[in-house]
Amino acid sequence: MTLSFAGDLLVHEPVWQRALELGGGEYDFEPMFEPLRGLVERADISFCHLETPMTSAPPQGYPVFNTPPQVADAVEATGWDACSTASNHSLDQGLEGIAENVRILDKAGIEHTGTSAQSGERSDAAVLRAEGMRVALLSYTTDTNGLPVTEPASVNLADPRQMLADAERARREGADAVIVNIHWGSAMVPEYVGEPNPAQRGLVDELLSSQAITAVVGQGPHVVGPLEVRDGRGIVYSEGNLISNQGSASGLAAESQDGLIALLTLVDRRGQRPTVSAARYVPIYTTQPEYVVEPVGRALSRGRLDPTLARASYERTVEVAGRSEQVRPLPGGLGG
Repeated sequence: MTLSFAGDLLVHEPVWQRALELGGGEYDFEPMFEPLRGLVERADISFCHLETPMTSAPPQGYPVFNTPPQVADAVEATGWDACSTASNHSLDQGLEGIAENVRILDKAGIEHTGTSAQSGERSDAAVLRAEGMRVALLSYTTDTNGLPVTEPASVNLADPRQMLADAERARREGADAVIVNIHWGSAMVPEYVGEPNPAQRGLVDELLSSQAITAVVGQGPHVVGPLEVRDGRGIVYSEGNLISNQGSASGLAAESQDGLIALLTLVDRRGQRPTVSAARYVPIYTTQPEYVVEPVGRALSRGRLDPTLARASYERTVEVAGRSEQVRPLPGGLGG
């Protein structure tokens, strides 16, 4: 079984303005993700991360986000099955923003976890079935950008004891595999730094001390991080950005225009807990000002990306994400 994971879906104003152009005055985000559709649909289960809340109010960008609801239509059309929603921006539109975000995702038929609209009731795991296995996704954030969490159940915070308890509960309730998504807020991880720091590594190590957890994946610093396979469990420290207006043109790190789609191979061990046998990844790049998310290798082969730009992006991603017997990029190289 193959599980796919995408990074931060971060809709800055230039991104939604482009969506208005594409839709002739109505928001249409689907063309931005069209090059990813085959990749997302081929995975047995595909997960995305919605960093910002969606509501029907006028959109807002940095630093307090509000995202057009039509993003949910694009997520569904591209083939993502479930999304993690706990992030440092979860409370940008308050508790009502969380509630409306939940309603929008429910209406679009997208499974989700990480934030809850029910007072006193924390978000349950999103459980999906494929290839005879039940896979549970749990979602947490390390902080909320200083916004007070007035309703403790509204956002899943990355408390190790609670995370381990949630994973054990998901196992008891029938999950064969448990995936933990962590949004690394800037209170723990500086932005634009891909190399995991001791606090990150310590939290991942603590989580993987439990046999209940199959993989830990994450995002938040807006650049990619390393992938690992350790004792049959997968680690994706950061998938980087899926889409945003970040990049060198906006005065930020060139790496923030890169990202990856992580592909974890899950092996059913016939009555034992499944294990991760390989971690592959597809380097991606968001073009600007078109805001189209391109798999770098395929876009280069089809003449959709400048060769110099494509190779630079690919090499940046591979240098950080890694290459080993169990971790490898797709394609394995760009040639020439």
